[in-house]
Amino acid sequence: MMTDELEEGDLQKFLRDVDEITNLVQGLNSSDPAVQEKAISDTEKRLHLQEVRDDGECKTKLNRTVVNSQDVTTQNMETVRRDSFMSALEKDAKERAKRRKKNERLANALKEKGNDAFSKGDYATAIQRYTEGLEKQKDMQVLYTNRAQAHMKLQEYKKVISDCEWALKCNEKCIKAYFHMGKAHLALKDYNESRKSYQKILEIDPQKESLFKDCMNEVDLQEKKAKEEERALEEFQSGKYTAVSVKKLLQKLNRPDQNILYYAGGIRVLTESIKDCTEQTLFRTNNGFSIISDHKVIRRGLSGAKKNTAEAELSISLLILWQAVCAGNEENQRLLLTHPDVNVQLPVLLSSDVPDIQKQSLALLYLYSQTENGRSLLVRHQNLTKWLQMLIAFVSVMDDRASFAMSLLSNLIKEEKFKIQCRIKLSTSVLPLFAQLLKTVNQVNQPALAQCIGTMGELCADAVIRLQMAENQECWQACLKLVDECCFTGNSAGYQECLFAVLGLMMNLSLESNLVIQEHAVDVIRRCLSLLGSKDGRIVTAGGQTTSCYAIKTLAVCTQSNSQAREDVVKSDKKFNVLLKLLASENEMVVGNAAFCLSKCFEVPGAASSLLNSNIVMILLKHSGGEAKKTSVQENAAVALGKLCTAEPRHILQLRELNGMAILNSSMKYVQGL
Repeated sequence: MMTDELEEGDLQKFLRDVDEITNLVQGLNSSDPAVQEKAISDTEKRLHLQEVRDDGECKTKLNRTVVNSQDVTTQNMETVRRDSFMSALEKDAKERAKRRKKNERLANALKEKGNDAFSKGDYATAIQRYTEGLEKQKDMQVLYTNRAQAHMKLQEYKKVISDCEWALKCNEKCIKAYFHMGKAHLALKDYNESRKSYQKILEIDPQKESLFKDCMNEVDLQEKKAKEEERALEEFQSGKYTAVSVKKLLQKLNRPDQNILYYAGGIRVLTESIKDCTEQTLFRTNNGFSIISDHKVIRRGLSGAKKNTAEAELSISLLILWQAVCAGNEENQRLLLTHPDVNVQLPVLLSSDVPDIQKQSLALLYLYSQTENGRSLLVRHQNLTKWLQMLIAFVSVMDDRASFAMSLLSNLIKEEKFKIQCRIKLSTSVLPLFAQLLKTVNQVNQPALAQCIGTMGELCADAVIRLQMAENQECWQACLKLVDECCFTGNSAGYQECLFAVLGLMMNLSLESNLVIQEHAVDVIRRCLSLLGSKDGRIVTAGGQTTSCYAIKTLAVCTQSNSQAREDVVKSDKKFNVLLKLLASENEMVVGNAAFCLSKCFEVPGAASSLLNSNIVMILLKHSGGEAKKTSVQENAAVALGKLCTAEPRHILQLRELNGMAILNSSMKYVQGL
């Protein structure tokens, strides 16, 4: 009985082992990557457990007294069977691993073939190769995302989503899968699902914020476009006069072989019909851009060839129409700027010899530059390397083209990519033109020139541009000539804005340190001192306060980096009359910079001694002791006071009389750090 019971128990255990092994084999054969991975893991655990058991049994058998030989035989048979199954299972696992490596190599080869077909635009073949790769290795994430991208090109959006879902089963943090899925949902006009997909990208990697913003912006634009088109269709169907007019006028403009003035007049009438977003949208949905731009006669209005009066009128009419259909309509702006003919001809129109064509071209481009999306379109679809030069050239014209050009330029420099493109032609083309404009200030549009100088100063925030300008001899000479023209020819009132701007520009350029700046620093110092010490009232008038603010900043920068400039300040203003007067200014920025200049000048031997009979100690003590509201002004005054007493100890006597030693001691930490 005991033997029978043992045999029955062993048999049950044996059958359970068979069931478990069968389940493992089925799992290894599964098409589901997750099930397959689990089966592999369970198999490895079972093999490890069997090794442990076998070791235990061997040790036990050494100390067991064998009573029943039949029991031993039965147990041995069960052990042999189990070992055979486990050996077969282990062999199967090794063979599977070997086949997996082989399949992985084949899948990668098929992926490369698919990528090659994709790059050639053969998307159907690419899909076929990726599919063959997945037959070799079902859990290869990149094959799913690559196939999704190929399906996207063929506008098979539901298949894109399906492939992305499979990719996410392989890797739940696959950013490419969420990106392609977001685009597919967007194409299907499922805006909420598209946003959810893009949101996942940011959750997985917060560093992708720029990509996330671009994607969400695209969703917003497409949703807005769909709503505009739906509303426009409703108004058209309701019989709204202007809405109906747009379609009829476009049909008339589509007639071939009419007189050029027929099209120019028709475009003017069409422009008057564009009242709001509805008409703008109907213009787009009724192929307005194609009808206008693809018409062989109308296209002559975009031609770069010299135009007669009728052709010029057609060009002007087109530019005014585009302003009407693009104002506030981002989708229309995109379609216009991505049209091949318009893209190529816009710079040509901007350089036209017809003033009105230039003016309307500038007005259209300015419209784009007013929004972040519009500027982004310009940067992406236009080569802007020559635009800085082209726009600066408008400073020489005396009408509103100059202000349009400078306003456009002021907006464009907000784009980092535009600044990068400005670097290319700066030294060879832009700076020679800019210098010429500075030298002929009395012959150009002065308000526009002031804007231009200010914009060049803002461009100096780019280190590469600032270095190129700071090393340009002609640029420095032109700046100094303009200061002379403004200050010493009786024209300062008329050129005041240009003067402020050029002082600010020289201040920015002086932040660099090179031989060219050292060469011109003394000349800059002398002109600044002349401005600050002028006896015609400039430093006490409203305009003069502005002049002194710019001049003292420039003076401060020059004295900071140039020892020769400090010596020239001491030589030109021996008793520091100019700087002492500025210390009494109501403008704390002026006071702080004047104190800074003094602290630098006290490093010149004998400079501090020249002030022994002045009230400089009292003035600096008041500012450093708390009369100044700004901490930076207090510190500059304290540093100047410390350097004054360090350079000429006799000033300490007056300081003691004013009970200011504590302030001096506290200022010494600033002195030692300089």
